[in-house]
Amino acid sequence: MMRDESGTTAGGKALELPRLCRYFSELSPQPMVAVEGTTHLVRHVNEAFARLVGKNRTELLGRPFAEAVPEGDNNGCLALLDRVYRTGTPENLVEQQHGQTPPAYWSYVVWAILDLDDHPAGVIIQVTDVTETAIFRRQVTDMNQALVVSSVRQHELTEAAEKLNTSLKASEVALADLSRRKDEFLAMLSHELRSPLAPILNAALLLRLHSNRNPLQGIENPVLQQCAGIIERQVGQLARIVDDLLEVSRITTGRIQLRQERVAVGVVVEHAVATVRSLIDQRKHELTVSLPPQPVWLHADAARLEQVVVNLLTNAAKFTDPGGHIWVSLQQEGDAAVLRVRDTGIGIAPEVLPRIFDLFTQAERALDRSQGGLGIGLALVQRLVEMHRGTVEASSTLGQGSEFVVRLPVVPAPEPQPLTPATEKAPPTRPSLRVLVVDDNVDTVTTLAMLVQESGHEVRTAHDGSAVLEAALDYRPNVVLLDIGLPGLNGFEVAKQLRQQPALQNAVLVAMTGYGREVDRQRSQEAGFDHHLVKPGDFGKVLQILAAVSASPSR
Repeated sequence: MMRDESGTTAGGKALELPRLCRYFSELSPQPMVAVEGTTHLVRHVNEAFARLVGKNRTELLGRPFAEAVPEGDNNGCLALLDRVYRTGTPENLVEQQHGQTPPAYWSYVVWAILDLDDHPAGVIIQVTDVTETAIFRRQVTDMNQALVVSSVRQHELTEAAEKLNTSLKASEVALADLSRRKDEFLAMLSHELRSPLAPILNAALLLRLHSNRNPLQGIENPVLQQCAGIIERQVGQLARIVDDLLEVSRITTGRIQLRQERVAVGVVVEHAVATVRSLIDQRKHELTVSLPPQPVWLHADAARLEQVVVNLLTNAAKFTDPGGHIWVSLQQEGDAAVLRVRDTGIGIAPEVLPRIFDLFTQAERALDRSQGGLGIGLALVQRLVEMHRGTVEASSTLGQGSEFVVRLPVVPAPEPQPLTPATEKAPPTRPSLRVLVVDDNVDTVTTLAMLVQESGHEVRTAHDGSAVLEAALDYRPNVVLLDIGLPGLNGFEVAKQLRQQPALQNAVLVAMTGYGREVDRQRSQEAGFDHHLVKPGDFGKVLQILAAVSASPSR
C-alpha cells in the first residue's frame, strides 16, 4: 500500500516516483492524477487536476480519490480503477458530466503503472476536456431527433395539406356551381317577373292612347289617363326592383362592365330627373335642379351614371315625407365634377351612416315598409362611382334630411364641330311595315300587336317557336319581334333558322325577352338578332326601330 510520495506500499514495495514524475509533467495542460491501486489514495496530482476539482494539491495528496472527485462514486470511475489495476488493460470513461456551471464533460483515460518488478502498484488517470465535442454530439443527436420529429410532423402536415387542398378544391367546385345556379336562378327570376310586366305596360299605353281620342273635348276619360299613369309608374318600380336583384350578382362577382365615352354629365342628370319625375310628383315633392351653364365633360358610361343619379333621387324621394324638398346640383370644382343630392327627409341614424354603402344595409324601418327597397341601391352607387375613379360621401342629421356628394374626374371639352347649313326638309312619310310578333304569352302578343297596329303597321302573331318559320316564309315580315323563352324551339334557335332562309335575309330580328344579362345579349347577337330589348321594355325603342327600318332603302 502507498503511504506517501516517497514511501512504500503496504507490501513493502515502493512506487518509482522519479519515473512517475516524467509522466506527471507539470507542464502538461491536461489534468493528471496517480492513485494507489487498491486503496484509491491519491499519491500524485498535477496543478491542472487540482484546478479541475477546485482544490489545492496538498488537500488532495493522501486522500481517497472518491473525496477528491465525489462524482466518481456514481459515474463508474472507481469500478474502472479497480478493473484497470486488476487487468492491466487501459480503459476510458467517456463524456462524464461534472457538476459545474456551465456543465462540463470529461473523458477519463486510465492505465496501469508498473513498479520495477513489472507488478502493478497503482494507476494513473489522464483527464481530457471533451465539453465542446459532447455538446456538439448532443446537439447533433437532438437535431437528428428533431429532424425525425420534424419529418413525422412534415409528413402529417403534408397529409393535412393534401386533405385541405382536396377539400378546398371541392369547396371551389361547390361554390362555382352554387354561383352558377344562383346566376341561373336570378336570370330565370328576372324572366318570370319581367314577362307579365310587358303586357301590363302595353295595356297601360293602349289605355293612354285611347283616352286621348276625342279631339273636341280633349281628354275623353281622365280616369283612364290617371289609371294608365299609375300602372306605368308601378311597372317601372317593379322593373327597377328586378334590375336591383340582378345587380347583386354583378356587384359580388365584379362583372359590371363600363362602356365609356365622352359624356356631358348635365345631360345624364336631366335624363335621371325625367326618369324619377313621376315618383317625385306622386309624393308632391318640390324639386330644385341646378346645372352649370357650360357642359361638364366626363369619360364615363352614361347609362351607368344615370343609374347612380336615379338611385340617389329615388332614395331621396322615398325617404322624404310627402311635400318635402329635394335639391340636385352639379358644378365643376377644380378637376372634379361635383354632384349633390340633398333632401329634407327622415335622415340616417349615426350608427347606420358608416355602413350605409354596405350591401343590404338599411336603417330601421316601420313594419309597413312604406319606403321599400332591398338595400342594394347605395352599394351599387358606390361601386359604379368607384369604377369611374370617383368618390361618394353621405352626411345626415336624423329627422332633418341627408346629402350625398359624388365627385368624378372631368376631361377636356371636345373640339367644336364646324356648323353645317341647316336645310328644311319635310318629315318623310314612313311606309307601313309587315311585323311578325311572336310570344307564348297571349296577353303580351295581343297588347304588343295592338300597339304596332296603332303605329300604322301590319301585324301577324305566333305563339310557338315551331310555327314561326312557316309563318315567316308565308308572311315575309320586315320586322320580327321575337320572344326568347318560347315552347318547342326557343328564340335563339328560331333566329338561326330564319337567318338561313334567303327570303328572310333582310328581315330585322328584335329579341323581346325577360333575359337581360350580358351573356344573353351576346347569345342574341350570335344567333342573328339585330336588337335585344328587355321586358317590359320601352315601346318608344320599338317605334325607333320600326322608323329606322321604314327609312332603310333595303327593306
